[in-house]
Amino acid sequence: MSSVAAITTTNTAQLPASNQARGLRPYTHVLAVFLCGAIAFLELYCVQPLLPLLSHIFGVTETHVGLTISASTLGVAISAALLAIFGERLDRKRTIVLAMTALGLSGLLTSTAIGLYSLTAWRFLQGIVTPGIFIITIAYVTEEWPAHLVPRVMSAYVAGTVFGGFSGRLLGGLIADHLGWRPVFFILGAIGLVGALLTHRLLPAAHASTHSHKHHKPASPYAPLLANLRNPRLLATFGIGFCMLFTLISVFSFITFYLSDAPFHLGTTALSYLFAVYLIGLVATLAAGTVLARIGLRHGMVFAVLLCITGVALTLIHALAFVALGLAVCSSGVFIAQTCANSFLRDAAPAGSRVSAAGLYICGYYIGGTVGGVLPGLAYRYAGWPATAALTIAILAIAGLTAWFGWPAHRSDPIPL
Repeated sequence: MSSVAAITTTNTAQLPASNQARGLRPYTHVLAVFLCGAIAFLELYCVQPLLPLLSHIFGVTETHVGLTISASTLGVAISAALLAIFGERLDRKRTIVLAMTALGLSGLLTSTAIGLYSLTAWRFLQGIVTPGIFIITIAYVTEEWPAHLVPRVMSAYVAGTVFGGFSGRLLGGLIADHLGWRPVFFILGAIGLVGALLTHRLLPAAHASTHSHKHHKPASPYAPLLANLRNPRLLATFGIGFCMLFTLISVFSFITFYLSDAPFHLGTTALSYLFAVYLIGLVATLAAGTVLARIGLRHGMVFAVLLCITGVALTLIHALAFVALGLAVCSSGVFIAQTCANSFLRDAAPAGSRVSAAGLYICGYYIGGTVGGVLPGLAYRYAGWPATAALTIAILAIAGLTAWFGWPAHRSDPIPL
């Protein structure tokens, strides 16, 4: 542990003195990080409100039209695994900007799809290029800011992902209602290209990663991957990521069936506004950045898990106001947990292996989302929402215990635990 702390502390010292002295200033750099998160998730889930429309247009079942989502998440998982192996030597800023440009262009091309399977193929391509934004951004933040500022900057990044995910879903539904489904991808793709240009202008070139490439260049591209897989603190973090996306997908996928039935009887339009609670999570995540730097990541993660459990429990009350509150509390907990886990990668992964660590984390995260889209459905089929909620709470308890015992506190840690 002392060697990891020494590497991380040394890496922080290698940053320009002005960067350490000015803290978060200039705020345009933090804004650029927020923008990276927003653009990365703007198109990833934009098809969720379009699924009934696409099912009607293409004359296919819900299962078949769901491929437009699973194809992109599969692309994310594959690309994340490749970045975990080969991503350490990539220039941080250049990779982020190129990935954002590729995502924008793929959005424009997706609007030309002539059928469900071509649409699915383009969605797969979008998934492939997306990790080049958010995996490299995670590594960039952990390398370019001093350790005590990482949670605050990471909270801005996670808030950006929340804003992007919400905006993509909202704009997708509004644009499709007025203009059709093709303009959804064209307009979001154009926004992505503008985001790439702004990021190119606002995001400074990486300094710490350049130094790391010179002094921590592995003998084999597989060396960082194997080292991270032998690191118990990172394995715990990957497991936590699995649990958190499992929770988010489980809750927001199957709560719709719960709310469309008695005693709520909500229609499709009302259900589409469920993701508005993400905005509460955005505010909570931004506020959490400063608090996490004081109370520590370990305690922050346990607190986030308790928030999630409380939120899921509130949804069991047969009153719409309590269900909405529960969804807001649960989503806030998930986003705060994301901030903790992403920030923890800085200390748990030594310099020269942080892209690999971020890639493995994203793999575990999206595998959790895949399982979260299937297993809770079986629970719902047999015993309704209470069974799905109980399963989700059990997964969250595993996440909390993993954080408490898998993230042991050390006084030498540059980021407080």
